[in-house]
Amino acid sequence: MSADQHEPMQITEHELRSMTADVDEMHNATLPIMKEALAGWSELHQQLRSGVAKVAPSRRGFLMGAGVALGGLALAACGSSSKSSTPAAGSTTTPTTGAPTTGGGKLTGDLGVVALAASLENLAAQTYGAGISAATAGKLGTVPPAVVTFAQTVMKQHMDHAAAWNAVLSGAGKSPVTGIDKTVQDAVVAPTFAKVKDAGGLAKLALTLENAAAATYLEAISVVEAPAGIKTAATIEPVELQHAAILNFVLGNYPVPDTFTKMDGARPLSDVIA
Repeated sequence: MSADQHEPMQITEHELRSMTADVDEMHNATLPIMKEALAGWSELHQQLRSGVAKVAPSRRGFLMGAGVALGGLALAACGSSSKSSTPAAGSTTTPTTGAPTTGGGKLTGDLGVVALAASLENLAAQTYGAGISAATAGKLGTVPPAVVTFAQTVMKQHMDHAAAWNAVLSGAGKSPVTGIDKTVQDAVVAPTFAKVKDAGGLAKLALTLENAAAATYLEAISVVEAPAGIKTAATIEPVELQHAAILNFVLGNYPVPDTFTKMDGARPLSDVIA
């Protein structure tokens, strides 16, 4: 093989199929936890609007209890993540700064973080979908079937995550986010996807998005006030980390265990949603 040629995948199809099955099992195991958290959040919003509840549950009290277990789940996935993450676009700021601009206006605080998360999940699902279409149309050369299966599986998981965040918005009486993070789309996805010629290039783009999503969730855990929001973010983040770990294996960047995940690359609320 010449020096300018690259294998599209650095692991066997059997290994990738096995990893895909593992991450799907992990994702399905988180669904009941997400549903429980979302139901609690919706109930709280209904109580606050009706005047039954006057004050939201204490963030500190939650983190001292059930949140500790979810933090352990997030740390357990760190051993499979890459040592560093790549920022999606430009510099980052704390997610509580500013407000995401959506078709329904601006959302601040916890709901602003929720809208941002939904837009990132929508963008990830859209990007994987575009990659699948390009692969099946023969535009990326020879793409192993296991790669397409992985992309289809992960796209569905991102759609599930977006639905979970949108359920939070609906429960709070807000419109769901159907758009994508346009800031990341314009600065990273569009120009990078235009240059993708093979499965390896697509995997690198997907890895950038997964790292940005995982970093955003980690930072959300540190700033979101509602216990259910913390629980939802802490439940989803390990799945995103596992996506990144598998992509690193595919690219031959074997993940090095790290003690803590990073917030490098977390998206700010100043991102535009469209």
